[in-house]
Amino acid sequence: MKVSIVLPTLNEEEGIGDTIDSIRRKEFEKRGWEMEVLVVDGNSKDRTREIAEKKGAKVIVEPRKGYGRAYKTGLKEADGEVIVTGDADGTYPFDEVHDYIDLLLKENLDFINTNRFAGLTHRSMSFKHFFGNLILSLTLRFLYGIKIKDSQSGMWIIRKSALDKIKPLEQFHDGMPFSEEIKIEMFRNKRIKAKEIPSRLYQRKGEAKIQTWGDGWQNLKFLIKYRLSG
Repeated sequence: MKVSIVLPTLNEEEGIGDTIDSIRRKEFEKRGWEMEVLVVDGNSKDRTREIAEKKGAKVIVEPRKGYGRAYKTGLKEADGEVIVTGDADGTYPFDEVHDYIDLLLKENLDFINTNRFAGLTHRSMSFKHFFGNLILSLTLRFLYGIKIKDSQSGMWIIRKSALDKIKPLEQFHDGMPFSEEIKIEMFRNKRIKAKEIPSRLYQRKGEAKIQTWGDGWQNLKFLIKYRLSG
């Protein structure tokens, strides 16, 4: 089996190396899994691409802007039967993804969302980010009836075949709402077996790119508009 690790990046030279290094390759080898690391870079101006390539990653430059745009490109390019996503800033537990994949296979799941709130570490999330994420997650649960606790988590474990059961990726949002949109599509699809599991979040390495109020407001508007249109 082949696993693709997809990492969107924009000026992440401080975190990309440690993120790739944290993946426990020996655990993959022990299980007989092949692995590829795909870095979808938004035309970084620092050493992000250089470091990623030195670590053995395949770098795809995506000049079109947007968090969702990066994932739409990366998910299409991924060759693995299983895809793992996450930010390249050292915040997500890539050292545990082999266990998450084990769970996906053991329980015959198609999609796993990770709940960062279950294991927040010191200074891993500011209060305003915590509050904003809480409001967005509660809104998603109320509007869509999906019982997940972390609507904004960026670490997912996806069986690639599940992507063929949802709407085409090009129809997804190009920006931050992509994260909640893919969860809505996966958890509401009766042909897809989805689950949320407890995870953790570490302190960020490098400067944050998210615009707390702007991105939060965009995500909230999307949830309401998407529900009304459905």
